[in-house]
Amino acid sequence: MVDEPVAAAVSPLSGARRRLVDELRTKGIGDPAVLAAVGSVPRHAFVPSGVRHRAYEDAALPIGSGQTISQPFVHARSLELLRLAGHERVLEVGTGSGYQTALLSRIAAAVYSVERVEALLDLARVALQVAGVSNVHLSVADGTAGWPDHAPYDAIVVSAGSPEIPQPLLAQLADGGRLLVPIGDRKAQHLVLVERKGTRYVDQAFNSVRFVPLLGEHGWRE
Repeated sequence: MVDEPVAAAVSPLSGARRRLVDELRTKGIGDPAVLAAVGSVPRHAFVPSGVRHRAYEDAALPIGSGQTISQPFVHARSLELLRLAGHERVLEVGTGSGYQTALLSRIAAAVYSVERVEALLDLARVALQVAGVSNVHLSVADGTAGWPDHAPYDAIVVSAGSPEIPQPLLAQLADGGRLLVPIGDRKAQHLVLVERKGTRYVDQAFNSVRFVPLLGEHGWRE
């Protein structure tokens, strides 16, 4: 099991965050709000102590329960594709470590995040408190079914790879909203952005990625 996150204040890592922001900028991330979020969120508070020295590398890291915290570039690219302006209600499927949740909290009005592994959600809740996040709502549930009680959402981001687009998530997307989900097999996927335009859904594929499988009724079966 992952140990509890350390308080963000115990290590002066703001310089490391600035270097990470610079690295992401050189790799093509240009959204100022996304870069500002990466620069303000203490990623070291969202990883286990054994890999905390690597928190500001542009690399995926293990977080326990067979899950990982994604590469910062993947997080930044995902949020950039969503084109958030600050007023949106966002659904996140797969809270994981809570790091992307914290990034979303900086660039959206409200975040609703669903995680199927209760132990991970408990740790994420602590880390989010350390990061001073207050506009996030968390739930233990099958994320492939979304969180219909708070729908519709202006944006939905899925943090695990799915064989196809989960239909309940499309149904919970507001008109004009955007859904980002990795689609492919269990080993490799592409980021697919779906935009709702009335009764039509228009999709476009972007970066090649590798996420853990999206498990649930409308994803991969265990």
